[in-house]
Amino acid sequence: MEITVLGATGATGRLIVRQALDRGHTVRAVARDPSRLPELAGLRPVAADVRDPAAIARALAGAEVILSGLGVASGEAPGVLAAGAGAAAAAAPGRIVWLGALGTGRSAAAAGAATRLLLRAFMRRELPDKLAADAAVLAAGGTALHVGPMADGPAAPTRRRVAPADVPRRLFPARIARATVAAAMLDEAEDPLGHRGQTLVALER
Repeated sequence: MEITVLGATGATGRLIVRQALDRGHTVRAVARDPSRLPELAGLRPVAADVRDPAAIARALAGAEVILSGLGVASGEAPGVLAAGAGAAAAAAPGRIVWLGALGTGRSAAAAGAATRLLLRAFMRRELPDKLAADAAVLAAGGTALHVGPMADGPAAPTRRRVAPADVPRRLFPARIARATVAAAMLDEAEDPLGHRGQTLVALER
């Protein structure tokens, strides 16, 4: 199938692109500067900024499955995530899998009080944007995949996607490799049943 990736040149987006191609999918890679992407068979780069409604609408037109690797760059004004989620919902694809943060929205209780305090302290400006993006995706029947702090490393073969209530209780969320996150997003996109309108948490094991 064709998978459309938002934020395709970011740290997580690049991994989604590469893993999707490795799984035999074709990829429409949407980024502000797609020239940063390698030339690979099955990869179609598309230039668009989620803050440009007309451009992102054209970029997502006819999308079958949309996965988001969007993040907020240091110093960038909030609104990127909500804009991207709104555009993805408006494109009305068959599936949306959206990358979110463990400890926000529906996964707030699962992350524990300490994590919620840290998020409010250090991500105060970004939190409304994350919540708005999740809300738009879930209302459109998409899946929000929440993850803890991301790190480098290979994709875990033991990875799983669980409901927030099934997340193991810890003082702080366990770290998760970006490659595992990318793989879990693709697992969800390929799941014939899927978890439409639900928030899941990706775990290494």
